[in-house]
Formats: sequence, C-alpha cells, structure tokens
Amino acid sequence: MQARICALLDEKDFQGLDQYLGENPGLANQGIPFDNVNTTLAHPLHRLCDRVFSGAYTEVEALRMAMILVNHGADINGNVGEEGQDSPLTAAASLHADEMALFYIEKGADIHHKGCYGGTALHWASWCGRPVVVERLVKAGAFLNARCTQFKATPLHWAINGLGRAEKNGRTGHLSCLRLLIRAGADTAIPDGEGKTFSELLTSIDPGELSL
Repeated sequence: MQARICALLDEKDFQGLDQYLGENPGLANQGIPFDNVNTTLAHPLHRLCDRVFSGAYTEVEALRMAMILVNHGADINGNVGEEGQDSPLTAAASLHADEMALFYIEKGADIHHKGCYGGTALHWASWCGRPVVVERLVKAGAFLNARCTQFKATPLHWAINGLGRAEKNGRTGHLSCLRLLIRAGADTAIPDGEGKTFSELLTSIDPGELSL
C-alpha cells in the first residue's frame, strides 16, 4: 500500500492519488521514503517539499498533491510532536518551497514548532532568505525573538549568518528578511550563544547594503 502511494506521487497521478486515498485514507499520514536510496521515512507533506527542492516536482504539482492529502485527513503538522523533528512547515521553510509553506500556514500549521537545531519555520526561512515566507510568518504571529536550541540564536541571527554564506548574487532575499524582521520589531540587542548581538555580526557586511 505504501509502495502504491509512492508510485502515484512519483507519477504525479492526481486523480489516482485522490481515488486511492479515498479508499485508504490512513495512508495520508503514513511515512514514505525519499527514494530507493534514502529510505528514511517522513510524512508525505514533508516529502513533497523535499521533492520540490530536488526539482522532481514544481510547486504547482506539489500543491495539488498536498491539497489532496489534506482533503483525505493528512495532519498538517505531519504527526510531529517532538522538538527537533521537522514538521512539513519547517521543511517547506528550509527547502525553498515557499508556496508550500504559505499553504501549510493557511491550513493551520504550528508556526512555533522547533525542528532541526531547534529552529522554527521563521528561523529557517530567515536562514534561507525567503522573504515571502518570513513576511507571512510575521503576520501570523511567529515569535520574532525565539532562540533556537542549538545556537541560542534568534531568526535575526539566522538571517545575517545566512547572508554571510550566500553568493554575491543571492543576497537579496536575506537582506529583505533582515529588513522585515527589524521593521517588525525584532530585538537587535539579544546575544546568540556565543554572546554576539546583531550589531556585532553586522560588521561582517556593508551597512549600506541593508539600508534599514
């Protein structure tokens, strides 16, 4: 049964997926592997984001399948309860699947859940330079000054560290995220686990780039 779901997803058989889940709704929440090599199981709503990132699906295709899964009872939080495990939303935020993230937020995903490294969706969207997702999370009430578990860092720290690792032509998104966070009221005086504040980290970039 799991193999059948995997095949339908791989084939992007929307009608077949809808019909099969109608007959077997429990499969909407059964973990599936990434591929034949990486057999670690993850919730289908998470796996859709993996495959958007890998280029196997467009976001339009993934959204259609996500809607079908949700209509048949897929848990929008991917049955994830423990901190440190990525929910579908944290997966979307970290895998450049912006439209998937927006859909999961719209459907009531837990925006405060802490996934890998104890980072929330806002941390991950900030690290990856995804301003559309950051803006939507801020509007939804995401905690601006939440500190991740691993680095004791806020989304603002994650955004500026992500900026420092971005290619020169890929910095626009990170800069936009920084502006959004600061204008929304993120506290620039909070230190990370190494005692560094935003202002101290800011010395690594040209302040003129930020244009706050």
